[in-house]
Amino acid sequence: MKDNSISCARKKTSIGGQALIEGIMMRGPHKTAMAVRHTSGNIVTKEWESAGSKTPAILKLPIIRGVYGFITSMKIGYKCLMESAEMSGLEDEITEDLEATTPEEKEAKAKKNDILMNVLMVIASVLGVALALFLFMYLPVQIFSWITNAIPSLEGSRFIRSLFEGVLRIVIFVLYMYLVSLMKDIRRTFMYHGAEHKSIFCYEAGLELTVENVRKMKRFHPRCGTSFMILMLIVGIVISMFITVTNPILRTVIKLLLLPLSVGLGYELIKLAGRYDNAFTRIISLPGVWLQHISVLEPDDSMIECAIEAIKRVIPDDDSDNW
Repeated sequence: MKDNSISCARKKTSIGGQALIEGIMMRGPHKTAMAVRHTSGNIVTKEWESAGSKTPAILKLPIIRGVYGFITSMKIGYKCLMESAEMSGLEDEITEDLEATTPEEKEAKAKKNDILMNVLMVIASVLGVALALFLFMYLPVQIFSWITNAIPSLEGSRFIRSLFEGVLRIVIFVLYMYLVSLMKDIRRTFMYHGAEHKSIFCYEAGLELTVENVRKMKRFHPRCGTSFMILMLIVGIVISMFITVTNPILRTVIKLLLLPLSVGLGYELIKLAGRYDNAFTRIISLPGVWLQHISVLEPDDSMIECAIEAIKRVIPDDDSDNW
C-alpha cells in the first residue's frame, strides 16, 4: 500500500480547489485557474481574477463569511464544472456527428445542443435539490415521527430525536458518496480530487511542484469540502436539539431556516482545522478524513500534472495566501 503520510507543512495556505471533469480548479487570493486535460492529451488552462479582495467587510464576519463562501463556492464550482466539460473536448465527442454537416448546419445544431443541455441541467438541478431536501431534511424527521408513534415514550426526548435524525442524515450522505464512487466517471473525478489535495500539501511543504514530489504527498486534507459537509451535519445535530417542534413538515421548515447557521459554524470549524494542528482540530477532522477514503482517491501522473498547472497559476507573489 502506498504511503500517504508525508506532509511536513512549512506554511498553511488559503489556496483551495475543486475537482472537475478531467481537470482541477484552484482558487487563490488574487486569481482562480482551471487546468483541464483535453481529449487530445494536452492541458487546457483558463484563469481570471478572484473576487475575494472585493468582498464587503460585513461578508467577512464570522458565521456570515461561511454562508457567503459556501454560496460563492457553489456558484463558481458549478460554472467551472460546466466549462470543464467543454474544455476537455468531451462535448465535441458527444456531438461528433456535427462534423458531417455544413458549417451553417453545424452551428445551428450546436446552438440547439447548448440550449438542450442548459435546459437539462436546470431540470437536473431542480430535481437534485428536491431529492436532497427529501432525503436529508424531511425523511429523517418523518422516520423518527413514525418511530414515536410506535414508541410514544420517545416523543419528548429532544436529544434522542436530534441524534437519530442527525446520524441517519450522515448515514444517507455516506451511502450516497459510496454509491456514486462506484461510477467510472465519478471515480476519475475523485482521483482528480486526490491530485488537488496532494499538490496543495506539496506547496505547503515548501517543495518544488513536480510530479515526483506531489505523488508522495498524502491525499487527505483537513480543509476538504467532504470534511466540511460532515462537520455541517454534526453541527446540525447540536442545533436541532434546541428545536422543540415535532411536526415533521414544520420541523423540516425550521431546519431549513437554520441551515445557514449550520453552514456558518461548519465553515468556522473547517477553517480552524485547516489553520491549526492540535488535538481539537485533529478530533473534528477525523470524520471528514475517514470519509475522504471514499471521495479522495489516488491520482495518476497526468492528473497530478493538471493540479500542478492549476496551483502554479494562483500562487501569489506577495505571500497573501499564508495563514
